[in-house]
Amino acid sequence: MTTLLDPPEVGRLRDTADGSDPSHSAGSADATPVGGTARPPLRRRALDGLRHRRRSLAWLLPLLALTAAARLVNLGGTPQRIDDEGTYAAQAFAVERLGELAHYTYWYDHPPLGWIQIAGWTALTRGFDRHDIAVVAAREAMVVAAVAAAALLWVLARRLGLGRPAAGLAVALFALSPLAVQFTKTAYLDNVATPWVLAAFVLALSRRNQLMAFTGAAVCFGVAVLSKETSLLLLPFLVWQLVRTAHPSTRRYTLSVSGALLTMIGLGYVVFALVKGELVPGEDRVSLVDGLAFQLVTRDASGSVLDAGTQAGLTVRTWLTLDAVLLTAGLLAALAALALRALRPYAAAYLLLTLTVLKPGYLPVPFVIALLPFAALLVAGVAQAGVRLVRDRETSRPRRSLGAVVVAAGLAAVVAAGALWTGQLRGLWTSDLDAPLRDAQSWAATNLDEDDRILVDDAAWVDLVRAGLPREQVVWYYKADTDPDVSDLTPNGWADYDYVLVTEGMRQGAGSSPTLDAARENSIRVAEFGEGGDAVELLRVLPDGTDDFYARAYGDEQARTAAARLLADNPSVSLSDEARERLLAGDVDGRVVTLLAQLAGERTLSVADFPTVPGEAGSELPGRTVELDGVDGEAVDGAGGDAVVAEARDQVGAYALQDVERGDDTLTLRFPVAGPSALLPEPPQE
Repeated sequence: MTTLLDPPEVGRLRDTADGSDPSHSAGSADATPVGGTARPPLRRRALDGLRHRRRSLAWLLPLLALTAAARLVNLGGTPQRIDDEGTYAAQAFAVERLGELAHYTYWYDHPPLGWIQIAGWTALTRGFDRHDIAVVAAREAMVVAAVAAAALLWVLARRLGLGRPAAGLAVALFALSPLAVQFTKTAYLDNVATPWVLAAFVLALSRRNQLMAFTGAAVCFGVAVLSKETSLLLLPFLVWQLVRTAHPSTRRYTLSVSGALLTMIGLGYVVFALVKGELVPGEDRVSLVDGLAFQLVTRDASGSVLDAGTQAGLTVRTWLTLDAVLLTAGLLAALAALALRALRPYAAAYLLLTLTVLKPGYLPVPFVIALLPFAALLVAGVAQAGVRLVRDRETSRPRRSLGAVVVAAGLAAVVAAGALWTGQLRGLWTSDLDAPLRDAQSWAATNLDEDDRILVDDAAWVDLVRAGLPREQVVWYYKADTDPDVSDLTPNGWADYDYVLVTEGMRQGAGSSPTLDAARENSIRVAEFGEGGDAVELLRVLPDGTDDFYARAYGDEQARTAAARLLADNPSVSLSDEARERLLAGDVDGRVVTLLAQLAGERTLSVADFPTVPGEAGSELPGRTVELDGVDGEAVDGAGGDAVVAEARDQVGAYALQDVERGDDTLTLRFPVAGPSALLPEPPQE
């Protein structure tokens, strides 16, 4: 049945997975025939090769452009950045800019080669300089990896005997599946590993120069494993393909050399830990053994995928919501492809990966990335086999009927994919889900002082450090409880933090970080961006707890309200209706009221509004901004405005302003974020 996969126009590809053609022994391709002429120059051979492959390139190049475009459109908008992305971007930033393996103590949770490759891309292209958001620079590297994976998927499909239409279908599925678009542009180490895995399988199918090809396969697979260790699950299937392809006369030699090389690459990571004195656990040090134990044994389980309330259930439901068609079709195709000899290792690999999803234990959210290229390959391969069964008039009626069923199922899948993918891709290409986090970062960069220490989602770490906040003051919340270097800087635990930037991922992880949980419990909201699950909050941590805050806030509100009444009755202060309403409601900070009263002692003021700082509509603190549209009966761009600006900038201590913005028609004065200050006298008790 293997012949069903062989394109009739490429007879030389027949049985490439079988290793049964003795004419392609290892090392024979480059030999010069006895008495023959030397091979043509490299340039001529390259041009001949391009001419020979021009039909394939006419298929492939538009598909690669489609793969890139589908991911580059709205690259930073959707999905919202998550903690893992920030971690890998921050580690790449540390490699490139800080000369370190990680932005915190490297503790062997993953091999470092994945983010070293990301750092290579950002260094080569100055990605961290070109993008305000560090994760977007890392996502660029993911697009490059996706394009490379698409090209290798084409080559793999062709070497397995798929015709150009079927190989093009495989690449198109990988290029346009909403699940693939979202996950392969997200900064995951799995995306870095994918092209290396596919390259290993492509080289494993080589029939010429097998020693070099199999050595290359071992190197590529070794790089894949050191990029993301879960790639190791595919090793049995790579070995299976190598054994099938290897020529009998050289099989023992080529397999031994490639196996030894792969083992040496893996041992290199062990030697790295040994040289650093971090192979086995010890007091006050990380170790490779501890890192492996965490990943394989001690890490919290994700629960059953059949339980919608577990993390595993939520993860799989997210996959299926994005694209149930490709995953389901891939599973059905894998079962059918077990009957196709050339595709059997890939079908078995897909089924094993699927069973791994179903097993108890920890399920990584990006694990689905490993399934995507195999699903696309299997669907295309089985579709080609079905079409050929239907078209082959010499095939028995039952087999032609089976082919018709396959074709009908494929057409149904196309219809289902069209209905599902259109809406999902529109959302991926137009929605800006990352805006809340960008706005929250901007607020933090604007309103935090160098002395403020903030707990953050790692997705924001690099951006806040680049914005000027000291590195040791921006703390990835996970490290607050796990890194002694961080604990040494915060002897009082949560009380040593001033702010918390809270994302949905941090809310979902409630209970896993005692410092974060305590800081959130003893805080008030000062800003919020976005709505629902995408909302990002800025919390002000209260070292004395919320009870003390609310007790002081009550007295401060009474004092503000009393002072506001006096200010509203001051004939030197003219208030718009909106400004008067906010002032009398007690929604204006006492520092603003005091400053206006001071300024009104010497001149007349026209107050247009007490505008809310973006994001602070839900703040538990009063408004800290005033907007003037006139001074001494003139526009704010006159001499009176100059005097107000000078006097406002001269304020010191608790009354020092954060910002003065002078426009053509308005003058805006803003104070820093602060809690109840008791700056105003309490009103007399009635």
